[in-house]
Formats: sequence, structure tokens, C-alpha cells
Amino acid sequence: MLEAILLVGGQGTRLRPVTVNTPKPMVRAAGVPFLAHQIARAAAAGVTHLVMATCYLAEVFEPYFGDGSAFGVSLEYVVEDEPLGTGGAIRNAARRLTGGPDEPVLVFNGDILTGLDIAGLVDSHRSAAADVSLHLVRVEDPRAFGLVPTDSEGRVLAFTEKPQTPEEIVTDQINAGCYVFRRSVIDSIPAGRPVSVERETFPGLLARGARLHGVTENTYWLDLGKPESFVQASADLVRGVVPSPAVPGPRGESLVLPGAEVAAGAELSGGTVVGAGARIGAGAVVEGSIVLDGAVIEADTRVRASLIGVGATVGTRTVLDGAVLGDGAVVGADNELRAGARVWCGARLPASAVRFSSDR
Repeated sequence: MLEAILLVGGQGTRLRPVTVNTPKPMVRAAGVPFLAHQIARAAAAGVTHLVMATCYLAEVFEPYFGDGSAFGVSLEYVVEDEPLGTGGAIRNAARRLTGGPDEPVLVFNGDILTGLDIAGLVDSHRSAAADVSLHLVRVEDPRAFGLVPTDSEGRVLAFTEKPQTPEEIVTDQINAGCYVFRRSVIDSIPAGRPVSVERETFPGLLARGARLHGVTENTYWLDLGKPESFVQASADLVRGVVPSPAVPGPRGESLVLPGAEVAAGAELSGGTVVGAGARIGAGAVVEGSIVLDGAVIEADTRVRASLIGVGATVGTRTVLDGAVLGDGAVVGADNELRAGARVWCGARLPASAVRFSSDR
């Protein structure tokens, strides 16, 4: 039996303009809540018991995920009374684990999409007889991440959180947010207080001589900390760039869910998702976007890399490029919103009110 802890942190604020009442982990990517992809991928890698550690009420998740049986796992929920940080959340969730002290426990973040070979990471952990194994990826600019240099055998040498000077950038390897812990190591994390694994747990283990093993796998990796990343993740799941058993349809340039209406002459591409009850008008071109349930995109509209909230409306001839429209928002005809524009839930933008390009 392989057990896992899924960390669902503060990502609820990251798509705040999108919905009024629904916490944002349940905003749909590739047709289902993003966490469904995380759970399905874990199950496919051999996880049979999963503990979801969250700062939200369990009632948010249980109506959709239930006991996990639909995904092939046994799923439990642990809710923090107050924020505990990554290490504190892992320690808090460990009370629901059932394995012995030497058993591996997979720990992964709920706001990262990766093509990681999860089973391979667990196998590597066992082969290295490691106390903790970390998935590492190489990035072109590592300054915004925690650096993790390793030796030729993969042994972790140090941790540097968000380097401030060029001298601190000793590697392009970063902590990718997926770990395998020896169960006894989790039990050694202080309970009942905030703990950061990046700043306290991992450096402390290293100082005590524990074996921390880094596995560098240059696979797909995307942090969903920004709305544009969430939209990109959805498109890549639809197109099969990252495989997920939870995608409710064949891989391709678009995913049109039951009940949606796409008029003849409309063009869908780039991994676009059209939710149930949504309508796409004739001549509309929608590329790499999420159109949630009941939204309306009228005729001759251009939408690219955007998220259209539940029941929102985009007027005819409007252009959206990298925009986010909240639930029930209305953008009238002949508008142009680009470069990260956000329209709040229920807001109404009249026709011809905003444009970004020249009037000429």
C-alpha cells in the first residue's frame, strides 16, 4: 500500500476574480476540478490511501470527491484550524496515515501540474534508502524558487530559498513540490505549530546528517500561482501534453462538454474547454481558453488564453487576450481586453468601453 498527502494550500485566493462563493480549487481545468487530476494521477501511480490536507472546510470537497472510491483510492480529509505551513500541514495530516515508520509517504502540492513519473520517484526513494526524496526540475531563471544543489549521486547538499545575489545561484535545480518521506521523518516534525519544510524541516534534517535524495527529472512542470498558468494547465491537459485519467473526453484541440452549444463556423483550438450549457456563437474564434458552464461567447468574438466565468457573457466582436471574467460578468460588444485584464464577478462593461490597441 502506498499512502499520500495532498496539500491544498492558500491557492483559493489565486483565482479570486472568477467566482463569488465557490473556493477556487474547484474551478475546473480540462472539464473537472483541478484536484481531480492530482488524485487521478496519484491513483494511477499506485497510491491507495490519500489524505487531503486543507485549510478549507471538508464540505467544499466531499460532495465531489467523496471517499475517493470513484478515483480508486481511499480518501480522507484533514482541515487545519489555523495555517500550519507546509511542514505543519504534513505533520497534521500524518495522524490519518496507517503505514509503519519505514514506509514511504508521497507528499505533493495541489497547485502544481507536472508530468513527473510518480512511481519512479517512489522507486528511486527506496533504492537510495533515503529519508526524504525530492523531485527537482531545472529552470532558466531560478531566482523565484528554492535552490537544491546535489552531488553526482543525487544527494542533496544544501537549500537556498529564493536567492538574492548572483553568488547564491549555485544551481538551476529547484524544489518542484513533490516529495517522498520516510514515515518516521514526518513524525519527527513538530506538531501543533507552523513549520516550513523548505526553511526548517529540510535544512534541519540535512544538518543532522539525514539522507536527502534529489531526483532531477526534466519533465513538464507548471506552478498554478497565476490565472494564466491555470488556463495554460487546462489547455495542456486537454491536448494531452500532460496525461490525466480524469480528463472527461478524448485529447485534442478542444473539449466540448455535454450540453454545450457551438455554432457552425466557430473555431475552437489550443486545448479550449467549453463547459456544460455554454454557447459559442458563429464566427467566434476561441484558442486555449476555459469557458465555464453557462457562459456565452457571441458571434465574431476573439478569445485567447482567457478564463470565462460561469454564466458570463462576451459580446460580439469583442477581443479577449489573457483576460479573466468572473461569474456573471458581462463584457459588451466591441471591447478589447488584453494583458491580464480582470473583470470582477457580476460586473458589466458596456459596449465599446475599453480597448488596448490604437484607434487608427
